[in-house]
Amino acid sequence: MSETGSRDGTAALADVPQIDVTRLRVAIARVSRRLRRHELAGLTPTQLAALATVESAGPLRLGDLAAAERIAPSTLTRLVTALEELSYVERCAVPGDARASTLSITPLGQSALERIRQETTVVLADSLLMLSPDQLAALAAALPALERLADADPRDSPGR
Repeated sequence: MSETGSRDGTAALADVPQIDVTRLRVAIARVSRRLRRHELAGLTPTQLAALATVESAGPLRLGDLAAAERIAPSTLTRLVTALEELSYVERCAVPGDARASTLSITPLGQSALERIRQETTVVLADSLLMLSPDQLAALAAALPALERLADADPRDSPGR
């Protein structure tokens, strides 16, 4: 990839069918906003993401959660305090290390995540009813690519 291509991801798309990247970005952002419009169990999007990380990777040390969510320790402290006040997570001491603790999701936190997932699934399913059969087929065909985009961190690898 050229030096320009490494700084501008759109240059890497020169050899593939044309995709209006701006249009794609706007569409993804609008769908994402629609899915976040519902009541989030008293959580901000950042708190929700952290709670989901604790669920999937926990119990986690606080520093590991900060690294996973790419947030500063001071932000993490406020975030974890809010989740604790809602009884969505609990801190547990690490045996042999009086300064360290791990964070685990509580049954109430698990229930909140499940409710949010169910609500967003219903919102998305209802939105899909607006699409034609051809549009639904195109969306189904695009799912693997969208999943890869969602899971990838462009800073980790430039490959296709």
